[in-house]
Amino acid sequence: MKKIKYIILFLAVTLLGSCELDMQPESELTYNGFWDTEEAARAAHIGIVSKYRDYAYTLWRMGEIRSDVWGGNTIESPSEVDLINNNISATNVPFGNWANFYGLIHYINDFLKNAPNVAFKNEGDLNHLLGQVYGMRAHVYYTMLRAWGDVPINTEPLLEVNLETLKKPRSPKSEVMAQVKADIAKSLEYFGTDNSMWNEKNVYWSKPATLALKGDAYLWSGKVLGGGNADFTEAKTALNDVSGHALVPYNELWGQGNEFNNEFIFAFDYQQDQADNFYGSFTARAVDIAPLSDAAGQPLGDLVVNGASRFGPTDKTNILLDDMDDQRSNTFIKMYTDGAVHIPFVPGEASYSGAILKKFLGIIGDDGSRFNHNNVPLYRYADVLLMLAEAKNNLGEDPSAEINEVRERAYGDNFSGNEYVNASQEENTKAILEERYKEFIGEGKRWWDLVRAGDGIVFDELDALSGAEAYKIYYPISESMLANDDQLVQTEGY
Repeated sequence: MKKIKYIILFLAVTLLGSCELDMQPESELTYNGFWDTEEAARAAHIGIVSKYRDYAYTLWRMGEIRSDVWGGNTIESPSEVDLINNNISATNVPFGNWANFYGLIHYINDFLKNAPNVAFKNEGDLNHLLGQVYGMRAHVYYTMLRAWGDVPINTEPLLEVNLETLKKPRSPKSEVMAQVKADIAKSLEYFGTDNSMWNEKNVYWSKPATLALKGDAYLWSGKVLGGGNADFTEAKTALNDVSGHALVPYNELWGQGNEFNNEFIFAFDYQQDQADNFYGSFTARAVDIAPLSDAAGQPLGDLVVNGASRFGPTDKTNILLDDMDDQRSNTFIKMYTDGAVHIPFVPGEASYSGAILKKFLGIIGDDGSRFNHNNVPLYRYADVLLMLAEAKNNLGEDPSAEINEVRERAYGDNFSGNEYVNASQEENTKAILEERYKEFIGEGKRWWDLVRAGDGIVFDELDALSGAEAYKIYYPISESMLANDDQLVQTEGY
């Protein structure tokens, strides 16, 4: 057992050393039985938060790249072409080894098994940490459920490296969702009435984050897994219970100086000398944009960028954002070669080179370079409002109030005449999807939204996926995984 504790200590310290965020244990971590001290438990929690951040790009890839947002012009060779084209098969597996989520789950399970036995000076602190970690485990399993459908469930930490004991069959989707719901319930139980943010920062999980996740998961359970009105009602209740957050003016939402705004419920933390986010690939190189101009015909030579142009919005995305009364029309900087005005956007113009995503542009450092240290939100209050609209619409209720709250922020002084009026359930569904499309570009939502909408909408909206390929909603697992574990079976359809 002592050897195991040393191994766990080493793993936790390794996590801490790789990315410290801006958080430190209250005192030096020393071995005296790793789970015997409050300081050790706090250090393990920091390690989990840091490790969780390592999956942010995976979460984005799973949640957005397969949708209709990306696949347009890029200056450099595009990334993730197979996923954009839904070119997925048993021999072309995008995420091997369950995207390594079980590594994160091990650390989480280790914490949930041992931390409750640690004496804390303030029991409320321990409860808050347990609420956080149960919430994160619920989100990880929820992501795996949406990605693969049936997945193995493991709620115990790994205590020995024994390949035979590691083998587990895939649990049915219903059981995985039951695990997600159980973890959500435990998270809310530990949070109790505590609505606070840990260290007063939204880069830690919180009760509002769990409530947002509950709304999300119960919408999926109700629509995709057939739970119906009972699940939609649970989602509506959870989303209505989110408090302490609100929409902020659009000009206070984006930019590194605004990342601790009251709208972000939970965000992945990025800081200089610790970790960069992945949005450098949504910009360009300065040398490439120097001769270009924006859609208004203004030269881009003074714009500081030092990333890559690997992801370009589709014509469909650019057309959707072409309402100049809507502040979200400013989501991209479109780039042209001819210096002319290109408003409105016209598909197919030879002078159009691509676009730069503005949400996560980072800041310009002392050396004149741009750094990608924006925090990246997983849930924000606009998401809560539009999921609430979705829950109400699924229950046959009027969702226009929530839709209009988001639209009013987006249109500002131009809101009059742009209000949404309640319509049929089908029309409301399309309106909510369109609002979410415009609101969450680059935030890893659109693919999940299309699948969750049900009724074959995902096949209607995507050119690269047809109803005959419905099995591709879920990812295959690799041939090596099947060869190494005789209890696993391939995802249905592959």
